[in-house]
Amino acid sequence: MKLLGAQGITDFVICTGYKSEFIKNYFYNYGASNLDFTTKLGDQSSTVFHGSHDEFDWTVTVAETGLNTMTGGRIKKVEKYLGGEPFLATYGDGLADIDLNALLAFHKSHGKTASMTTTQASSRFGVVDMDSTGSVLKFREKPKVNDWINIGYFIFQPEIFNYIDHDSVLEEEPLRALAGENQIGAYQHTGFWQPMDTFRESQMLNEIWDSGAAPWKKW
Repeated sequence: MKLLGAQGITDFVICTGYKSEFIKNYFYNYGASNLDFTTKLGDQSSTVFHGSHDEFDWTVTVAETGLNTMTGGRIKKVEKYLGGEPFLATYGDGLADIDLNALLAFHKSHGKTASMTTTQASSRFGVVDMDSTGSVLKFREKPKVNDWINIGYFIFQPEIFNYIDHDSVLEEEPLRALAGENQIGAYQHTGFWQPMDTFRESQMLNEIWDSGAAPWKKW
C-alpha cells in the first residue's frame, strides 16, 4: 500500500476474510498506532493526535468479503465501493518495484478490459547444463525461466464485472473468457518481484528489508 501511495494511489479497498477483525482494528486505530496522542479516558471524542504521518490523506475502505470467498468473488463483493471507475487490483502477498504510471499508460494504450502484469520468474532450483554425453558443463544458480507468469498487479475496466460473480476464481473462467476475447494486455515487468508464500520467503524478504536495500521501497 505504501508503494502504491508513493505513486499517487491513495484510495484503497481492502478485501478481508481470515483475521478480518485484526485488519479492521489496525486501520480503525491507525492514528493511535502511529502517533502520540492525548485523550480523556471515557471520552474518545477528546482525543488529540500529535503530529502527522505519510498516510494522512489516504481513504481506506475495509470490507468483509468472507472467509472462503475466491479471488473473483472478493472483487465482486466490493463493486459497490469502486464508483464504476477503472481500478487497480493486486494480491496481498507479492512485492515488486513496479512502475504504476507505466502500467497505467500501457493499459490506456491498448483499450482492452484488463491489463495483467507479468514477469519472468527465477527457477526455484539451480540448473545443471550438460552436453550430449551427459558431462556437466556448468551450474546456473536459479536462472530466470523463459515463460512469463502473472504477478498480480491488474488494471480492470468496470466491464470486468460482466465476467465475475460471487463464486468466481478470477484466474480461471473470468480471465480465460477475457483472453478468449482478446481483452487482456500483458504488461512486462523486468524489475524485482517476490511472493511471500512460505515462511522461508517471509524470512528472506524481512532480511532484505532489514538490510535497508529493499527494491520495493519507493517512499
